Amino acid sequence: MLRILRNYVFGLVFLLSLFSAAPPASAAYPDRPVHWMIGFAAGGPVDIVARIMAQWLSNHLGQQFIVENRAGSGGNIAAAAAINAAPDGYTLLFVAPNNAISTSLYKKLPYDFLRDTVPVASIMQLTNMLVVSNAMPVKTVQEFIDYCKANPGKISFASSGNGTSVHMSAELFKVMTKCDMVHVPYRGSAIAFPDIISNKVQLIFDNLPSALEQAKGGNVRALGVTSPQRWPIVPDVPAIAETVPGFESVGFYGISAPKGTPPDVVEILNKAVGEALKDPKLVARLAETGGIPKPMTPAEFGKLVADETEKWRKVVEFAGVSVD
Repeated sequence: MLRILRNYVFGLVFLLSLFSAAPPASAAYPDRPVHWMIGFAAGGPVDIVARIMAQWLSNHLGQQFIVENRAGSGGNIAAAAAINAAPDGYTLLFVAPNNAISTSLYKKLPYDFLRDTVPVASIMQLTNMLVVSNAMPVKTVQEFIDYCKANPGKISFASSGNGTSVHMSAELFKVMTKCDMVHVPYRGSAIAFPDIISNKVQLIFDNLPSALEQAKGGNVRALGVTSPQRWPIVPDVPAIAETVPGFESVGFYGISAPKGTPPDVVEILNKAVGEALKDPKLVARLAETGGIPKPMTPAEFGKLVADETEKWRKVVEFAGVSVD
């Protein structure tokens, strides 16, 4: 009996040693496809950058990173879907200024973004660009301001949805220039451009990737960028701040995950994104979209999102806008 008990104990100790030596479950991450929630329609700037990065991650991590477009509500539908997913690293969220803006703009969000997500990685920074319909009789920011003031309430601006940086850049411009313009939200800037080109809507402060593509194609006219100085990739386009001192709206793109996502999964993803941003081919593709790579640690990216949330809270209050 004693020998049986001793063998049982030895066997139990052996099994425990195996378990203690086993690597954590996430060590093999990813071992199945990863779903990446995108808050805007296919073909827009967020979607373009997400697909560039998703392809790189798929190729280098050995599992498919699937871009899922959950457009609507200024990106909040995608955010809610990601936040409510299992915190296992297999559902991620594309993070942009809309997530920082929505915290104060929307009064009834079903989540607290800073509390309910963990920062994973920063991808890049970018500016927005003010582009107008070719039918508009203006070629500079000052001419546009003068035209706007001469036609109060008759000019409409498009956005990629309430609470996006595209929307709030225009709201900030309205406040700082006293221009009276009407907001027309779309479910993504790609959807808005046909109406801008046909002059049904006169302008948009769009993210640089899609605005630049349309301007290069001659479909719209570029007037200015929203960064405080001229953007390196489009040095011939003036900064709006050259005409409207103090005007600034610089965006960011990155990745977050649901709260509770294992730290080692976050580390794997952050390291992978960091490696991607060293790849000359990927960096060149981001440059084509107007973006400047901006790798950060998870902590640094978390601070950026928190700082942007506070900055846009002040802008929302200053502009006096809200969405129920």
